[in-house]
Amino acid sequence: SAELKCKMKFGIYLPPKAETGKCPVLFWLSGLTCTEQNFITKAGFQQAAAEHGLIVVAPDTSPRGCNIEGEDESWDFGTGAGFYVDATEDPWKTNYRMYSYIKDELPKLINANFPTDPERMSIFGHSMGGHGALILALKNPGKYKSVSAFAPICNPIQCQWGKKALGGYLGPDTSKWEAYDATQLVKAYSGPRLDILIDQGKDDQFLSAGQLLPDNFIAACTEQKIPVVFRLQQAGYDHSYFFIATFINDHIKHHAKFLSA
Repeated sequence: SAELKCKMKFGIYLPPKAETGKCPVLFWLSGLTCTEQNFITKAGFQQAAAEHGLIVVAPDTSPRGCNIEGEDESWDFGTGAGFYVDATEDPWKTNYRMYSYIKDELPKLINANFPTDPERMSIFGHSMGGHGALILALKNPGKYKSVSAFAPICNPIQCQWGKKALGGYLGPDTSKWEAYDATQLVKAYSGPRLDILIDQGKDDQFLSAGQLLPDNFIAACTEQKIPVVFRLQQAGYDHSYFFIATFINDHIKHHAKFLSA
């Protein structure tokens, strides 16, 4: 990767339809500690993607092996925890540019090498990746046809994960953090209609720990009259890939509706 200055992996699924024509692309962003493997092995999205003729791309969650001091010290910062921001602080700013990598470099690479329709692109993700999907859609009006998320970190400037990551990558000035906070971004959104779907498990340990804060995001969307479908899935649904696998078909269908030619 030119942007991240290291070797990066991604998973890509090509539906049968890609053998005869160009297909829309759906980007999946994974959460903390994940690689490109978690989604492609655990989510069970392939059948629905085949049915709707969608190419699905699952990138890694951070640069790897950059030999930055401290990159492997904690599970929620550094390796596996790029937070989909462009870091501005030393020693992270050279490699940790996940925002630009997902926004520009990766789509260009995919469009150059696979039978995609570059005009039809959507994005979704889980947890830290749900945060990534929401901010990418909100910061780039019209770029993505739709956005959805499972248990996203909705208001990182207000939670411990966010404070640690944004403080480390962007420095102590909290006004700079707002550029990567979905709840803040939605307040200023003025692009074309963006249909947002969010699934959240009621027994998600990180919901009760105050890491996700979906209520703040929903309130901001309501105030701005931005359509959001928020589904609080009942007891027993947690933060795991079992939760994702249960509702993944609904999300694929949601995106297919907006990506169909």
